[in-house]
Amino acid sequence: MKLWADGKAGEPGCAVRATVSDMVTELNRKVVSRGVRAVNAIRNAELRVLKGQRSGRVYKKPGTYGKQMSKATKKLLPGYGHKLKGGQLYRASAPGEAPARRTGNLRLHWNGEIKSERSSGGGVAVIAELESREPYAAALENGTPKIAARPFVERIKAEAMPEIQKIYSEPYA
Repeated sequence: MKLWADGKAGEPGCAVRATVSDMVTELNRKVVSRGVRAVNAIRNAELRVLKGQRSGRVYKKPGTYGKQMSKATKKLLPGYGHKLKGGQLYRASAPGEAPARRTGNLRLHWNGEIKSERSSGGGVAVIAELESREPYAAALENGTPKIAARPFVERIKAEAMPEIQKIYSEPYA
């Protein structure tokens, strides 16, 4: 006994296959959309982790000689320990803290990407990633022989994970 039509044009099986195909396409679109939202969640977490004051040493910013002191520099002056004739100061991060922002390049230069691959059964596997293009990002994360590590990647992941889990747990209805 045959319970399923073979799907030739005009038969009921053809309409069912077309409807299922449309549903799979719509679900795949939603999965990719959630990947974009996940990358945005990672980016927002990155911005939160890499902002704020740190507790390391106070340094003079290179290239700011002769510039009038800002309010921030005046606040940092007692921790500098030297006479400042002009220029700007900043507080570096201590070993183990997320990197301090001196130029802002690490915080600003991230590229989000959604990679999708067809999986068996017509579905889509999505990888949401955020990558820094700054050449010194790995040196800050892992440290070098001269510089102690300023890890930030795991902190970004931990900060973003609750939002990402919420995004992917939403119903697909």
